[in-house]
Amino acid sequence: MSGSTETIHALMLIGGEWREAVDGRVLPVEAPGDRTVFGEIPRGGARDVDAAVEAAAAAFDSWRRTTPTERARLLREVADRLAARVEETARSIARETGNALRTQARGEARLAVDTLHYFAGVAGELKGQTVPLGDDVLSYTRREPLGVVGAIIPWNGPVGLAALKIAPAVAAGNTIVVKAAEDASICVLELAALFDEVFPPGVVNVVTGLGEECGAALARHPALAKLTFTGSTEVGRLVNAAAADRIIPVSLELGGKSPCIVFPDVDLSAAVDGVMAGMRFTRQSQSCTAGSRLFLHADIYDDFLATLADRVQSYVIGDPLEETTDIGALINRTQFDRVCGYLEEGLAQPGAELLVGGLPPADGPLARGYFTRPTVLAQASNEWRLAREEIFGPVLVAIRWKDDDEVIAMANDSHYGLAGYVWTHDITKALSTAHRLETGWVQVNRGGGQSLGQPYGGYKESGLGKEYSLDGMLDSFTQVKAVTVGLA
Repeated sequence: MSGSTETIHALMLIGGEWREAVDGRVLPVEAPGDRTVFGEIPRGGARDVDAAVEAAAAAFDSWRRTTPTERARLLREVADRLAARVEETARSIARETGNALRTQARGEARLAVDTLHYFAGVAGELKGQTVPLGDDVLSYTRREPLGVVGAIIPWNGPVGLAALKIAPAVAAGNTIVVKAAEDASICVLELAALFDEVFPPGVVNVVTGLGEECGAALARHPALAKLTFTGSTEVGRLVNAAAADRIIPVSLELGGKSPCIVFPDVDLSAAVDGVMAGMRFTRQSQSCTAGSRLFLHADIYDDFLATLADRVQSYVIGDPLEETTDIGALINRTQFDRVCGYLEEGLAQPGAELLVGGLPPADGPLARGYFTRPTVLAQASNEWRLAREEIFGPVLVAIRWKDDDEVIAMANDSHYGLAGYVWTHDITKALSTAHRLETGWVQVNRGGGQSLGQPYGGYKESGLGKEYSLDGMLDSFTQVKAVTVGLA
């Protein structure tokens, strides 16, 4: 894989200082594109988390009294510095995550810039209300920060998600400790370096290490005022339990198994492109919003799948750092083996029809990394395990339907409820279907990603709370105080 041969020795940011783990342990960092170890990060534990939380707590009182205007100015300064190094950040993301530079990593770096600017822009919206209780009473509310926020982020969009945790938290006057995913910490620490250049020490802290050591210690820390987590539903349950044990607020953005419903009146070519985008193939489908259950009306089932299979084969799979690459590599061996296991089960399913893709090649250039092929399995059932569990890999199952009520029932027959997609030119049917889907976010005739300013979060086991918006910042990172003053 192309890129620097320099070995990176990363350090954690705690209280404005760059530190090794207290016990000196480290974790290797592997490039998914060629499986080479190119760096190492501290293997932080409970004592490192203690230090980070203590630093954040020490910085909180001064930071909460910093004016929103000044907090916004500092966020904009970080955004401008990140914008000046978008290419370096994108290449770091691509190398560490395996996400393709052109189709994914640059977009993620730019999203981080936009996120910082967005929350800088709404930092002054921490407004209260007056309550009319009579002429002799002044009653009003205040939006106040919570305190020290603990944020645990995943590896599939590390810089973008770090920005989405840090920016609203600090804009609202909180301080934060971020636990980066062990498979994608270096690019997050590079973002942290920009905050270190601009922000007061202790406002933003980043620790690294294993989830069961460093992440668990952060989730259980008694000095936290808030927990926010993006990741699997399984781990989300543990984070939720840790928050409930101490009765602190928690935000959870968890897994998904999103339905994509295609009606027979669509522009077939445009809908195929939209389904491919919604499936997040160019992200190796390592996205919780991937529309991995494709419900196709029987009248267009065969034609739609023929076009889809043809276009999927045009993707270029390869080195994440090459400009010609559309699809990069899965994050690590564990995820690679997991996806291959689902593929093997799907291929063995009675009645399954492999339209495109299948198991990854055992030799050749792609065998040197954790590369898989976009796969479409036809004649699927909504009862298959592949249609019920989040694979987090490029495996799309196509399910035939005829009746509107039937397809809505199948789409909602899931413990997940994060995203959904509807394709039709009938606006009444489109909105009716969108309203009946049990998901936190529905897109009609588009397969793009989330947009800043739009509240984003899931129903059911896909999470609690919202992100991406002013409402999300207010609900997730502030608390309301009522003040009543007698004037007589």
